[in-house]
Amino acid sequence: MAVARADLAVYRFARTHGHAPAAQRAVAAFSRTGEHAALWLAVGAAGAVLDRPRRRRWTRAVAGVGGAYALNTALKVVARRQRPRIEGLPALIATPTQLSFPSAHASSSFAAARAYAPLAGPAAPLLPPLAAAMAASRVYLGVHYPSDILAGALLGTLVGELAR
Repeated sequence: MAVARADLAVYRFARTHGHAPAAQRAVAAFSRTGEHAALWLAVGAAGAVLDRPRRRRWTRAVAGVGGAYALNTALKVVARRQRPRIEGLPALIATPTQLSFPSAHASSSFAAARAYAPLAGPAAPLLPPLAAAMAASRVYLGVHYPSDILAGALLGTLVGELAR
């Protein structure tokens, strides 16, 4: 199947390029901030606390990020796709489960980018690249296939739009 071959080719490329020890440590540290949507929930909670006039909108956006994470978790249980296990390319970080599809990091990141954008002012243009970097970190670290990321990004974008 062409999609599976492309998925594996992109995965192999990401796992074999740009892996200096300092880069791996930096990417792993950044990626860990996305566990359980923690980074994005913290950003949204800070927005709700600091931006009193738009607290209700921030709260709705935070609920959207949490909802995207919860929906993603449910979909993982249904899909039951296992994380990549490619000989010679072990995962570079531990994960809370062995389920891979869709990526919760991608879902929560893209939900936040979409839901927080109207509230983030001058920081709004930074949100999509940060979401993409968070999602891509998961392939770089060997815990997701690119298709897991694409599905998570789509799910997160849709949920984030509903939370605006």
